[in-house]
Amino acid sequence: MRNLKTILVVAVLIALGVGFLFLPIRQWFLQLEGLVESLGVAGPVAVALAYVAMTVLLIPGSAITIGAGTIFGLGIGVPVVIIGANVGALCAFLLARTFLREKVLRWAESNAKFISLDRAIGREGFKMVLLTRLSPAFPFTLLNYLLGLTAVRTGSYVMANLLGMLPGTFLYVYIGAAARDALAGEFTGGASLFQQSLKYVGLLATIAVVVIVTRLARKAMAEAENAERDIHHPSSGDSQVSMVSTKGSTPIHRMMRVDDPHDRQLIENCHPAHWTNPTPTGKYNIVVLGAGTAGLINAAGAAGLGGKVALIERSLLGGDCLNVGCVPSKGIIRASRAAFDVKDGDTFGVHLGEAPVVNFSEAMERMRRLRAGISQHDSARRFKELGVDVYVGNGRFVGPSTLEVDGARLEFDRAVVATGARASELPIAGLKEAGYYTNETIFTLTELPRRMVVVGAGPIGCELAQSFQRFGSQVTLLTKGTRILPKEDGDAVEILCKQMEREGMRILYRTELKRVEERGAEKVLLLSRDGREEEMLCEAILVAVGRTPNTEEMGLEVAGVRFSRKGVEVDDRLRTTNPRIYAAGDICSRFKFTHAADAMARIVLANSLFFGRRKVSSLVIPWCTYTDPEIAHVGYYEADAKAAGSQVATITEPLKHVDRAILDGEDEGLARVHYDRRSGKILGGTIVARHAGEMISELTLAMTTGQKIGALAATIHPYPTQAEVLKKIGDAYMRQKLTPTVKTIFKKWLAWRR
Repeated sequence: MRNLKTILVVAVLIALGVGFLFLPIRQWFLQLEGLVESLGVAGPVAVALAYVAMTVLLIPGSAITIGAGTIFGLGIGVPVVIIGANVGALCAFLLARTFLREKVLRWAESNAKFISLDRAIGREGFKMVLLTRLSPAFPFTLLNYLLGLTAVRTGSYVMANLLGMLPGTFLYVYIGAAARDALAGEFTGGASLFQQSLKYVGLLATIAVVVIVTRLARKAMAEAENAERDIHHPSSGDSQVSMVSTKGSTPIHRMMRVDDPHDRQLIENCHPAHWTNPTPTGKYNIVVLGAGTAGLINAAGAAGLGGKVALIERSLLGGDCLNVGCVPSKGIIRASRAAFDVKDGDTFGVHLGEAPVVNFSEAMERMRRLRAGISQHDSARRFKELGVDVYVGNGRFVGPSTLEVDGARLEFDRAVVATGARASELPIAGLKEAGYYTNETIFTLTELPRRMVVVGAGPIGCELAQSFQRFGSQVTLLTKGTRILPKEDGDAVEILCKQMEREGMRILYRTELKRVEERGAEKVLLLSRDGREEEMLCEAILVAVGRTPNTEEMGLEVAGVRFSRKGVEVDDRLRTTNPRIYAAGDICSRFKFTHAADAMARIVLANSLFFGRRKVSSLVIPWCTYTDPEIAHVGYYEADAKAAGSQVATITEPLKHVDRAILDGEDEGLARVHYDRRSGKILGGTIVARHAGEMISELTLAMTTGQKIGALAATIHPYPTQAEVLKKIGDAYMRQKLTPTVKTIFKKWLAWRR
């Protein structure tokens, strides 16, 4: 291959020499120069416009660059080429970015070379574009389109393009200018032999410099790409941050907008591009695999107690909660509530002169900004400062007490698997090809879909469906069941359904998605509903059908850790089948909540490091679906309590009996408490209210401390508050104790006292 290149170069040089000696080049040059001079200002403008057109049409511009130097000289030739080349490059870049990037990203998930380049440019956009432009030997016209397909920001691209092209442009224009001077001098006979020799020496020098710059730039590109590869996939050789992906996991570039300053800040905090993994020295007290909530609590707690701790994360520190779960979802839920409250102002006598404008893009930007600020708390640098050895890479067990990451072996006394779970997929024909969102990708949106279909009516589906409806989308919620949120009490769910339907949402029950097709910019969904097939059109699909534990590519089998599709198997003390290894969080729990992962991590700390015997079954774990109204629950549902052998009694108090709820216009809710008839022990409860998640903690505390239901009556609440509904439940319980016999005794006692 190298010999072929050499032969081609020699052939071109010989052809140029023969042409120069035997063709009437001087005459042609003088004719062309005269024509250009006759055009005046229009000449440079025409050349610049021609350069723009050639760049967009993928026609190499080297000849016109040299020609500009030959015709105009350095003074005019350089500005003409710089303007034409940069405007043309920007046009080509924007065409690729607008029409091709999303499609290419879906294809490129399996293309290692593109993944590597995209990550490198996503992390170091200005630098990487500058490197490609420093050498004119890189294919200029093709790179404009290729760079448009990558994660580089437009501003960085323009500036790097301008600066990076200056040396190469100057060199090529100088070649043309040198040829111009040589031709003009030889034709007029006005130059000395020394001057002519100097021109030819300069011409040869510029060619030599082009070759040198090309080699240096290519070397720098390779080094930058390899550096990104080594940082983000040290064991596999696979590429950079914005596409970090292992089997089943979602690449970072699909969870974050890598061209957004807030998301770039988050990535820099939680998956630093140039992070250097520490060198292991001696055995660790505990190695934590996964830096979500459970992993971070374990690592910080163990380090704070004086332990030698390693924390390994292959994607983003902070896990689902920070990046694609609690934090971003509550950010947009709050924004959508604000939008709803403005539209609902008439109820309170607040009348706007014109319809309020909801700017979805601003709401999403606010969420990304706040999330980036919160990410500092979960950052790699912060945990390093806490004394934790933070490893960015894919950790894998290579023995019962050994992990490997970044080519280094970590020996441990104890280990914790806390790798969490991901959004489950649907094997629906055409769904992947048409494109869809999950909770892991939906927060990259900046434009509001006009119509959205949400598949799955669990907590995630309901929360996001209502939020997008309030922003202004027309949302349809699909469920195969007979109601949404099937685990919750029927009357509690009915309150929420009525509110969703009042807001304009369409809920389809007993409906199954069979196939998806693309029809222009729209997606066509083929549905089976009550045995009948029908079509539905939308612009966006959100799939929210549950969570799948992340058990792949960790070497669990080698470590002797048993797992299944439900996750890692643990006992009541959170030990796996390898007594040295524990698990916590979504990877092993049916309670896939951040607060549950936090509580389990604390159990692991006590049991793994200090011979504790704490049990996960002793935890009282509440949860909340953050719709409006919210539905919060703790403990048993009535049927579960009966199945457990309790003599269950239930008290339900509607919010329409609570003064503050009436005044707030939020009286379509309820509070419910289940208790044991014999002992008065609180077994569980449900609250439906706008801030039910805040109110449920009082009931949780009562259960955690073993209080009986009568304690609710003895608790003084500030008046008026909606939480007073729990006191009313306590009062109702106390009134039940006033039986006719007891009342007769009291009546006689009081009569005697008179």
